[in-house]
Amino acid sequence: MTHPDPDPAEAASPRDGVAPLIDDLRQFADEARAYAAAEVAFQKARGKVVALGLRRLALLGFCALSFAVFALGALVVGLLLALTPLVTAWGATAIVAGLLVLAALLSVRSAMGVWRRMVRVLTTEGDDPA
Repeated sequence: MTHPDPDPAEAASPRDGVAPLIDDLRQFADEARAYAAAEVAFQKARGKVVALGLRRLALLGFCALSFAVFALGALVVGLLLALTPLVTAWGATAIVAGLLVLAALLSVRSAMGVWRRMVRVLTTEGDDPA
């Protein structure tokens, strides 16, 4: 049994494969647009969650700082009241103020060390942060 030769008019032309390829490319472009839109929406939602979290974090940090300041004030008053009978009011004030100044100086010294380390890391060419 032999197969008849195909009619040259019915033979597949090179353009027959182009139409499905163009349709596939259009579908791919539509899917890429949909994916990009979904990604943008996802990143917007993520950004909103982060913004709300940062706002809440800032509010809670402010409350914590306020309470710490009030606690330090109460500690200072308590120390003054406790030391007054022992060393007079002026002596208690000098002791408490001296301790607060010492704590402030130690904090400034630590902050300067951190600042110098940061400047050194930012100005050196090497990758070693130590």
